[in-house]
Amino acid sequence: MNIVVLIKQVPGTDNVKMDPETGVMIRSGKDTIINPLDENALAEAVRIKNSRDDVKLTAISMGPESAMKALKEAVAMGADAGVLLSGRAFAGSDTIATAKALAAAIKKLGPVDLVICGERATDGETGQTGAMIANNLDIPVQTYVSALEVKEDGVVVKRTVEGGFERVEVPFPVLVTVNKDINEPGFPTLNGKLRAKQVTIPVWGPEELGVDKSELGLGGSPTRVVKVFSPKLSRDTIMKKADGSTKPVDELIKFLTEKEAL
Repeated sequence: MNIVVLIKQVPGTDNVKMDPETGVMIRSGKDTIINPLDENALAEAVRIKNSRDDVKLTAISMGPESAMKALKEAVAMGADAGVLLSGRAFAGSDTIATAKALAAAIKKLGPVDLVICGERATDGETGQTGAMIANNLDIPVQTYVSALEVKEDGVVVKRTVEGGFERVEVPFPVLVTVNKDINEPGFPTLNGKLRAKQVTIPVWGPEELGVDKSELGLGGSPTRVVKVFSPKLSRDTIMKKADGSTKPVDELIKFLTEKEAL
């Protein structure tokens, strides 16, 4: 059984920076982490791997060379191998171009039974990439998964939906996006860290994927960030000092009445 887990390295919540000229997120900072929901995806993939004898687990990430750290961490957590998609051709990819590249990488690995990824990434919050990858692979997708059970020929998932849950059985191959309720991510073991130091993680570019450069990066991204700016909040503050009379209260009531707040 072949499982692929997709992980993304994202800036720390307080360290998100955008290029005001291109509208592209700056990802060269050192303060980066694995996307939290991708940690849940990785933990679930490792759980499945440890429960069976026939599983190969490969982690894939797309990003700058610094994303190699995230893949090493995935191996330390229990993944068998990792693949990094990196190069200038990928820079500025939107969700469409990203999904195309990741789908090509999954195809290159050969027949894959199960693809697991986080529901969304903290740096974009779109929740689109997983479903787009499934579309490119022409396989079914199950989103908002909070529980996952592997059967001989498929999976049974519990989906969080409005007003409750859905229980769905889907045959292999299938892609699932998980939410934070599926598990509690653990920590790498000492043996895992030692193995991560020794593992060689290949770096693939457009040539290895067999994807034309024009379909990747900014050139292959039909969506654009038109403008990046910090919102400015300006309020006129009116101070009324209590003087022992009812005048300040009367003025407040008058103000709220004018604003139709009463």
